[in-house]
Amino acid sequence: MNLVELATRIKTVRLSKGYTLDRVAELSGLQKGLLSKVENFRVTPSLPTLAKLSEALGMKLSELFEGLDEKPRISIVRSAERKDVERNRDQSDIEYASLAHKRPDRNMDPFLLRVPAGGGRREAMPHEGEEFLTVVKGHVSFEYDGEVVELHEGDSAYFDAEVDHRVFNPGTEDASVLCVFLGRPL
Repeated sequence: MNLVELATRIKTVRLSKGYTLDRVAELSGLQKGLLSKVENFRVTPSLPTLAKLSEALGMKLSELFEGLDEKPRISIVRSAERKDVERNRDQSDIEYASLAHKRPDRNMDPFLLRVPAGGGRREAMPHEGEEFLTVVKGHVSFEYDGEVVELHEGDSAYFDAEVDHRVFNPGTEDASVLCVFLGRPL
């Protein structure tokens, strides 16, 4: 199942009902922190958690999963159709634009990241799987297992994401990075 699409669906339904995370926590009996991690696709929710969440959102569990297993042979996402995905706003000001959200059951999750000047992830963190990134525009600093390297336009990195890592931009201009997750980012 595609965790990004599931997380996006949960957040979209919550916002459409005008619910805050606090309200959903109150209705579901789940912790606000867990709900935030689910919505930011940092944790894979268990089936009992999803059942409580769907009930709090006033929907059937089957509605939550509807269409997530469909897998079209090809998925075209036009530039104007990119979907912004919020991840860890407390740890990062990087903007993530999903480039393959129309294909629900995918093995890779490609994103175009906008890393603002002077911004990025504040703390190196691991997650499940592997990751690939290439700098499309500008330059960024890439920290991996405590070592920092500079990546310039056209430079790439492919790495085991289960090791602490982060991207940040010490420069004075925004940078763009193509990032592909293999496995599910936490």
